[in-house]
Amino acid sequence: MEANLAVEGVGPRPKSFPYANWGPAAAVLGVILALGAGILLSIPGVILGHRSGGDLTTFGNVWVQAATAIGFLLVPMAIASWRGATSLGEVLARLGLRSFRPSELKWVAVAIVAYLAFSAFYAQLIVEPHQKDIAEGFGPVPVQVLLIVIAAPISEEVCFRGMLFGGLREKLPMLAAALISALIFGGLHATTGVTAVPPLIFFGFLLALLYERTGSILPGILLHMMNNALALALLTK
Repeated sequence: MEANLAVEGVGPRPKSFPYANWGPAAAVLGVILALGAGILLSIPGVILGHRSGGDLTTFGNVWVQAATAIGFLLVPMAIASWRGATSLGEVLARLGLRSFRPSELKWVAVAIVAYLAFSAFYAQLIVEPHQKDIAEGFGPVPVQVLLIVIAAPISEEVCFRGMLFGGLREKLPMLAAALISALIFGGLHATTGVTAVPPLIFFGFLLALLYERTGSILPGILLHMMNNALALALLTK
């Protein structure tokens, strides 16, 4: 008998899809609201950053990144609560923060191989690939790790896979839901560089498939953390 990976505060694994019950419209609206919440929460940091001199100082950049992560967490949790989740455990479960079988980690390895293969192929098509330094202006390395390697993967998986893909998947076929959520996920990362968008769309598609296959966003969070850690190491070396 395979033992489930126990995670404190994480809800039990439902028997089948859909886990979310808010539908496509609320899922897309949720992304818009999450972005809006992040912008609103960013305003104080931007103001303080400008008052400190220059454009956005390190303090302002860190504040904006943290505010975005908070928005990506709070809005999905609010939507899950609005749709009937009555406890924190149920909110987390509906957003994909559920236990999974350790044997399903093999799908993380499959996703890594697929993403590396796509990235290698894509690199041959781009003459001068350029991606903005994702850690630029984020201060000391520990702060960069906290924001980019930990906070961003957790909040983005909750928002784009747990809320967006979950809501789309309630009504749409798996491939359609995965593609739409990936397009939105990749498109919103255009600020890192236009040439980075196609790989991120493919990455988002893989993360959605990983959620579908394992029934949890935790494997996706792990993969996302590994990807961001590698990107941080390569872009700041």
